[in-house]
Amino acid sequence: MLNTLIKNIRELVPLTEPEVELICDAFKPRHLKKKEHLLQKGEPSNHMRFVSEGCMKVYSVEKDGQDHILQFGISGWWINDLYAFLTKNPATFFIQAITDSTMYQIHRDRLNELYDEVPMMDRFFRIKTQNGYVALQERTILSMSETAEQRYSRFINRYRDMEQQIPQYMIASYLGITPEHLSAIRKKRSTQGFS
Repeated sequence: MLNTLIKNIRELVPLTEPEVELICDAFKPRHLKKKEHLLQKGEPSNHMRFVSEGCMKVYSVEKDGQDHILQFGISGWWINDLYAFLTKNPATFFIQAITDSTMYQIHRDRLNELYDEVPMMDRFFRIKTQNGYVALQERTILSMSETAEQRYSRFINRYRDMEQQIPQYMIASYLGITPEHLSAIRKKRSTQGFS
């Protein structure tokens, strides 16, 4: 399973075999059952986490008790309350397994040591943080300018594999619409010949 992690890192930076061994020793597995929380609001977020298997969600709970999903994470993705990790403030979000999942995580102290041992890891996380910021900006801008239909279309075009793993009510929450509205959009698309 660590092969997925190493492949993900090598997509952005080169690694020698001794560096791969150091990385594999530094990341520890964590198995979660469906609906088990990886992180609760208010807890410290001290780990960088990579989803090896399964599907996760990052969400907040609104005052009315409704979940608002900010991010999904499937195999090959990184998932975290990054703000809490970077600022060392308590987590503002929850992270929960949608399905049985396996993560690989590294504690911040060990990660800082790994930056010295494998300098490319520092570059890797800098690039990942930059890409994450750009994706967040893009999502924010598009959510203000696109219709719900356009947001759903973009979601399924970009994340086809993910759409099959995630219940529709969670996708609706991520898109900022009601499950009923998503159902109407899907029905309209099916009558127009979209899959």
